[in-house]
Amino acid sequence: MRLGVLDVGSNTVHLLVVDAHRGAHPTPMTSEKTVLRLAERIGAGGSLGADDADELVGTVAEVKQAAEQAGCEDLMAFATSAIREADNAAEVLARVRDETGVDLRVLSGEQEARLTFLAARRWYGWSAGRVLLLDIGGGSLEMAIGIDEQPDLAASLPLGAGRLVRTRLPQDPPSRRQVGELREWLDEQLAATAKRFRKSGKPDRAVATSKTFRSLARLTGAAPASAGPRVPRTLTESGLRQLLAFITRMSAADLAGLDGVSSARSHQLVSGALVAEAVMRALGVTELDICPWALREGVILRRLDHANGEDHTAMRTRLELGPFDAERSAANGSDAAQGTGRQAHYGARWNR
Repeated sequence: MRLGVLDVGSNTVHLLVVDAHRGAHPTPMTSEKTVLRLAERIGAGGSLGADDADELVGTVAEVKQAAEQAGCEDLMAFATSAIREADNAAEVLARVRDETGVDLRVLSGEQEARLTFLAARRWYGWSAGRVLLLDIGGGSLEMAIGIDEQPDLAASLPLGAGRLVRTRLPQDPPSRRQVGELREWLDEQLAATAKRFRKSGKPDRAVATSKTFRSLARLTGAAPASAGPRVPRTLTESGLRQLLAFITRMSAADLAGLDGVSSARSHQLVSGALVAEAVMRALGVTELDICPWALREGVILRRLDHANGEDHTAMRTRLELGPFDAERSAANGSDAAQGTGRQAHYGARWNR
């Protein structure tokens, strides 16, 4: 089965095409990115402008055509924090659907965390034990922890690298005072959530995904992308601290010249590094394993879980509730433990 995943994020519109079937390792076939920086285009009024919406519609149309040319049997399309937070999201999504035929489903932050956690769990397997997942995006920070495929606890905080560079680090490079103030502010923002995560139990393995973490790991000595996804990569607290002392004195243009840092994201490297430092400090984590699978792979895996081998009852439940709800309803029953977040209902349906 050839599947396409269209991810409309804060920075890029990304198409990933894979060949996969249930129980198999999804094999990437093609990957295409278009940098739109939607989060930066949302105006002071909180809405996406008409011209920006036009560009998004055009990009989605091009991606749909690319997916068809690649032979995709299904295109799973979703949007994250940038669209989620736009005041005119419903209008923009309606335009995309009417003009391209692509039904973009907006994921909540918790859904992002849970799907990314699933990807990390499948990558490392059951031997990883209790997994802590961290993911820094352009608009938000996702966190999840648990020993099963569904995390015991999942959270999303508005601490994305792109968001913070716009709101907290206006100077390039930032001043020492700005860096110090951001560190203190991040500690305050993370305190309550970090306390809940620490109380839920100590992880056996701490894992990080996303371009931000991959770039930070590369800059602290991890293997380059050319070495392949199966080469172990880690980010240590000490290595990150040393890196921050270096990159906080560099401009975005200079950072773009470093190995593993793209020009499209160099402006948010420092803010992303400060978020990484703060969340590791808040959770008492000294080392993170870098997982090559993230949200897109989680979406693919969940789609495959519901693609084959379902009996009539399971299929009927999925059609009524959607795959997210059906899975969690079956796994957790109607009386899940309070505080785990397992009872939240997901309305997204990938079957169309």
